[in-house]
Amino acid sequence: MTDIKQLVEILPSNPGVYQFFDKDGKIIYIGKAKNLKKRVKSYFKGKYDNNKIRVMVNKINDIKYIVVDSESDAFLLENNLIKEYQPRYNILLKDDKSFPWICIKNEPFPRVFYTRNPSKDGSVYFGPYTSMVMVKTLMSLIKQLYTFRTCNYNLSPENIKKGKYKVCLEYHLGNCLGPCEGLQSEENYNNSIIHIKEILKGNISGIISQLKNLMISYANDLKYEEANLIKEKIEIIENYKSRSTIVNPDIKNIDVFSFIEYNNDIYINFLKVIDGAIVQSHIVELKKQLDETKEDILAFTIYEIRKRFNSDANEIVVPFPIDFPENNAKLTIPVKGDKKKLLELSERNLKFYRNEKLKLKESNIKHSRIESLLQKVKNDLHLNVLPYHIECFDNSNIQGKYPVAACVVFKNCKPCKSEYRHYNIKTVEGPNDYASMEEVVYRRYKRILEEKTDLPQLIVIDGGKGQLASAYKSIHKLGLSEKITVIALAKKLEEIFFINDPVPLYLDKNSYTLKLLQQIRDEAHRFGISFHRQKRNKSVSSSELMAIEGIGENTLKKLYHFFKNIDNIKKASLAELENIIGNNKANIVFKYFHDQNKKS
Repeated sequence: MTDIKQLVEILPSNPGVYQFFDKDGKIIYIGKAKNLKKRVKSYFKGKYDNNKIRVMVNKINDIKYIVVDSESDAFLLENNLIKEYQPRYNILLKDDKSFPWICIKNEPFPRVFYTRNPSKDGSVYFGPYTSMVMVKTLMSLIKQLYTFRTCNYNLSPENIKKGKYKVCLEYHLGNCLGPCEGLQSEENYNNSIIHIKEILKGNISGIISQLKNLMISYANDLKYEEANLIKEKIEIIENYKSRSTIVNPDIKNIDVFSFIEYNNDIYINFLKVIDGAIVQSHIVELKKQLDETKEDILAFTIYEIRKRFNSDANEIVVPFPIDFPENNAKLTIPVKGDKKKLLELSERNLKFYRNEKLKLKESNIKHSRIESLLQKVKNDLHLNVLPYHIECFDNSNIQGKYPVAACVVFKNCKPCKSEYRHYNIKTVEGPNDYASMEEVVYRRYKRILEEKTDLPQLIVIDGGKGQLASAYKSIHKLGLSEKITVIALAKKLEEIFFINDPVPLYLDKNSYTLKLLQQIRDEAHRFGISFHRQKRNKSVSSSELMAIEGIGENTLKKLYHFFKNIDNIKKASLAELENIIGNNKANIVFKYFHDQNKKS
């Protein structure tokens, strides 16, 4: 470190760029400075506000520098060197390879298409676009306005002259004018490409002006059909423009940048505004590495993004003052008006983006926690897979009357009530829990197989060995015994039974797995009992109504459909009953309950 300090003492006080190297000769940090000696010396002051700086300084084995004429030159050189070497401790913009671009291919009769893999082949690329919807909207607009080829033929003058290619279906559909057979001149084709480039740059007003002049020219030459086609194109563009314009159309060409910082996370939004319309939006997410100021970070990002997006706007709207090296670009910090609204809109975008990131992070944490809990269940029950989807069955009957069953569904350890199901026992007579369980389980999974919906990884049966054997019989019959694990939870001692294992499993009463199984079992029992109670009450009520002479099943259905239960029917007025079942039957029902009230 002594040698390094000596080197620092002899550094010049000029503007320049410094580079820190580790013991392996690798660049670990690149920085710019108005005064090289003063800036580099600050790293070796002995006290560090940022622990990363301390770690980095301890790794410095050598320092090199490049002296330049001005701070502006230092800014540009620093940016280029960072891109070239990508040092560990420098802020780096994320690569845009995953974002879509619109490409105008470098070839005779250029194709226009979108791609996620821009290459340095001389083609012109517009983007990157953060929204695929925007790309498809632009491509749709271009295709409505202009005809261009989609084939990948080499349409050199020699190949066209030789008649090497023939027109395809696109020509017959009117989507291409047949340059492959020489039916469209390269000059005519390239005029469309020039217009397409202007649209992708956002220069919509210029295109409208040119098309209007052309329309007038056609009309003056009495070419009314051609003039009408141009008019239709103008209407399409103006419709697109009206949907895009959100501020004063007098704002011709500006770049808007907003900045938000949360701890070490930095978010910067870029809006490209042309003729009052936002034609491009892009958000950059950065991680603060050392002690970079927000001014330096914003300046670095603006320079990089403007170069990446080929922006030539001569005005840049920013939220606070920065030192920026482009002399031909004016910096504006608006306090009111349309530009201030644009800056606020940009900041709102950042806040929404930040909130979405937080929600996603919370969701991932929650998902990770669920995975951890399910892993415990998997381990405790010796399952082959995580039980994301668990179903539980419970039978309910009193002395064999009103036999019903319930199935409850838990997904990711939480009840999924929309998928709960009640079952009336159809094939079993008398109090036979085992046969009832066999029937319901078979019906449940036969239907799931027919409808091709998701099967559970685990089935829990409320009961003991007998109920488990009955349920497994149906699972085996359906060919699902290798796909689903079936267990039974006996309430008295909370024993867990497995098929072909005479010894039950006992889990610690405080274990998450046992608590989850108890919750699922109790929910199935509650759901089954409530259905059983409804059925029993309805049956008792129905019996009372059926006992009234002159009241049949159809009348009964009408009354229950409207009044829902026997108590509401008893309280109903004669007029209300007449509206539902007519005068005669209403009088019978009303008199029956009225007489009963008198007796009581």
